[in-house]
Amino acid sequence: MAIQEAIDARPDWEIAGDAWAHAAQDWAFRFEPYARDAIEYLFSALEVGAGCSLMDMACGSGYALARAERLGARTAGIDASAGLIDIAKRRAPSSDTVAGSMFDLPWDSESFDVVTSFNGIWGGCQGGVDEAFRVLRPGGSIAITFWGPGRALDLRDFFIVLGTTSPGAADELKGLASIGAPGVCESMLETAGFAVGERGTTTAIIEAPNAEDLWKTLRSPGVVLPSLEHVGEETLKGMVLEAVEPFRAHDGSYRLVNELTHLNGHKPA
Repeated sequence: MAIQEAIDARPDWEIAGDAWAHAAQDWAFRFEPYARDAIEYLFSALEVGAGCSLMDMACGSGYALARAERLGARTAGIDASAGLIDIAKRRAPSSDTVAGSMFDLPWDSESFDVVTSFNGIWGGCQGGVDEAFRVLRPGGSIAITFWGPGRALDLRDFFIVLGTTSPGAADELKGLASIGAPGVCESMLETAGFAVGERGTTTAIIEAPNAEDLWKTLRSPGVVLPSLEHVGEETLKGMVLEAVEPFRAHDGSYRLVNELTHLNGHKPA
């Protein structure tokens, strides 16, 4: 088989996973902790702890899984990026972590008490929500976080830069972000069979001591890769740092405050 044929034959989730592996360590240790407050809040609300089984969908490098492990839960996670899963296996060694597709989970039906996804389920991911319903036990809970229409989103101009620096990126990003529009995530849960619960917000803060550190953080998500490839590292770096200039303090450090929306639901008993 020719090289291009082999590439074309790969499943979409593997191709997406490669994008999220392009700066896996920077994502894991610089960006992914943005979800800390949401993880703490939702794990408390869902009573994640000893005797609980939890699966984290699009688990990234295992930041949430590691916290669930420390709380005593039995854990599993899936992510499209084999590079991030390698870190997750080290970060959450007791978890059953696999590289794969959220649309075809490798676990049996009714395997878990809780399913979470911290900014891993986006617009167009109905199949992932359906799979979450399948692997949850009756009475089990789901919690999803996403960037919503909140007043505080210091990353907004960063996302606008990504939408203007790669062909077709603006429409793609709008589609992914559509889950944040009022009623969209609720509809996704209801379509899968869930009863919708609490909708609320937590705060996600990204901090860096200087511009170089912030750039390493902001270049790490997989959605940045098309822009990097289209306009080049230095051009994109300049545009991104200009976009976040309002959040630079007098000492050169940065603090970006973002409102992270969450939605809970449960599978009827």
